[in-house]
Amino acid sequence: MNIYVGNLPYSVTDDDLRSAFAAFGEVSRASVITDKYSGQSKGFGFVEMPSDAEANAAIAGMNETDMSGRTLRVNEARPREERPPRSQGGGRPRY
Repeated sequence: MNIYVGNLPYSVTDDDLRSAFAAFGEVSRASVITDKYSGQSKGFGFVEMPSDAEANAAIAGMNETDMSGRTLRVNEARPREERPPRSQGGGRPRY
């Protein structure tokens, strides 16, 4: 099961996220999403757990808990929605 973890402190690393969720069972992957230009955390991440029972326990156990002064928002991740491509333009039109 893929788990969304929001409102993460900006200092949290992939390893910190993995360690926090490992208390509930096996974690196959943990990743904090970062800005592709600055490399700074965007304040959310995803955790994958192979066991649905362990993942549900992690969601229940971690949602609305405090991590370094921030209240986490934890729930099952929804599939990514397809978005229309953004225009590559901008600025003034060429004539």
